[in-house]
Parts: sequence; C-alpha cells; structure tokens
Amino acid sequence: MNISVKQPDTTLTKATNRISIYQPEQEGLIYPELPEFNNHAEHRQHLKERLVAACRAFALQGFDYGFAGHLTVRDPEFPELYWTNPMCVHFSQVKVSNLILADHSGKVVEGDYAINRAGFVLHANVHEAHPHIVAMCHAHTVYGGAWASTGQPLEPITQDAAAFFEDQLVITAEAGAVAVKTDSGRSIASLFGKHKAILHQNHGLLTASTHSIESAAFWFIALERCCQQQLMVAATGIKPRLVTDERARFSRENVGSDYIGWLHFQPIWNQLLETQPDMLD
Repeated sequence: MNISVKQPDTTLTKATNRISIYQPEQEGLIYPELPEFNNHAEHRQHLKERLVAACRAFALQGFDYGFAGHLTVRDPEFPELYWTNPMCVHFSQVKVSNLILADHSGKVVEGDYAINRAGFVLHANVHEAHPHIVAMCHAHTVYGGAWASTGQPLEPITQDAAAFFEDQLVITAEAGAVAVKTDSGRSIASLFGKHKAILHQNHGLLTASTHSIESAAFWFIALERCCQQQLMVAATGIKPRLVTDERARFSRENVGSDYIGWLHFQPIWNQLLETQPDMLD
C-alpha cells in the first residue's frame, strides 16, 4: 500500500489569540470558530437556532419528562428578556418558530405558547439576579435526579467528572418543593453565580453559562453522564480511587471551561443540522 504523506507547509505560522490548548497552532486548518455578528438581529437568530438545537440534543439524550424541563438564553439586545422553549412542546418538536420570549415577570412578549411556570420562577430569578449568566438548562433526568437526592457533590472519579471539580454546588434550599412561587425561585437564585453546575437536592440538575447556550447544554449532558457513572461505581460497593485535587484542578482548567463546553457542542450542532433541518423552521 502506498501512502502519500503531505509535507508540512513551512509558511504556516502559529495561530494567535489562542484561548485553549485545543485550538490548532497551525493556521488554515478546519476548526470551529467563535461567531461574530454585525447586528443584534443576526446575533438573535444565532441564539434562537442554538437554543432549538440544545432542545433537540436533550431529546436525543432522552431528557424529556412530560412538560418538565426548560432552557433559556438571554436576548442580546434586550438583556432583561430571555428566549425559552414553549410549554407542553416536546424537546424534539421545538423549532425556531415556536420559541417564546419572556420578561422577568413571566410575561410572554413574543410567541404564541404559554410559559412553563416553574421554568419562569427559577430561570427568570437567576437571570435577573445574575446579569452575567446568559444561558441556563434544566431537565428532570434519571441519573441527575437520583444522585441529587444524596445531597452530595460529584467526586472526581474520572477526567470528565474532574471538569466539575470545585465548579459545582449542592443546593438544599426548597429541596423537593416545586418552584412555582416567586419567593422560592429567589431563594434558590441567590445561590447561583459562581458555578456552572448545580445539584438541587431532591430535584435534579441545572447548568448555567456566562458564555453561551451551547456551553450550558453540553455541560448539562456531561453532568448527567457523570451522575450515571457515580451511581454505577457506588452500586459496586467498591471505593473508587479519586483524581488528586491538583490533577482535578488541572483537568478542570483545561477541559472544564465555558469555551470547551461550547466546543463540545459543535459536533452536536453539525449532526442536528444535517439530520433535523426542520428545527430551523
């Protein structure tokens, strides 16, 4: 077998402004780039499309549970408003045309569908209390709900779990109570702001991002998987050997950032774009 090896181009130089070790040092290679926008309308369309993709990704993961579950992203022009999935529409049926835009009081200012009351109470309070948070995700998942019932944080049992090391928070406030009262949403929202992962005792998982809806969505998917692994290890009765604190921090810094969450979502976006083009309707 003859294999032709392309010789390196000596004219290539190291890419500048690298913010991650995963960005190629060579210029000219195919690699996802952070988007830039010419106006608010262009930015808004991008956010709505990625919000829909996040919902479709949740459907593929089996995160649906009746009407429960809500994903939100802050509007780029009107930060006091946020886009979210419509009430009683399955994640797999969410599309750009049925998204709704709501304010912090829960009033729908654009769109035809009602808003999820629990989603409004919790997400709106978090968005209002923390202007730097641009996106949030929550769903009633099997493994996340089970592990959250322990009231314990995830341990760094794998490199993937280390991405959440010292970047997760267990919240016991309002544990087990459905967040349909504004006051309950405020008490929980006050505890957000510094971590990307929230384990709400007797409720489930939430993720928040200061970067993008893609990042919030991927870290939710990753968090659920880590909860599954934690439960599987616990079921063996064997005490796992943990990643050391030093190595866990190193892993978190290199593979646990908002940017890495965004990057992980890019193949999900491309797969959905090819297989579910109706999401853009």
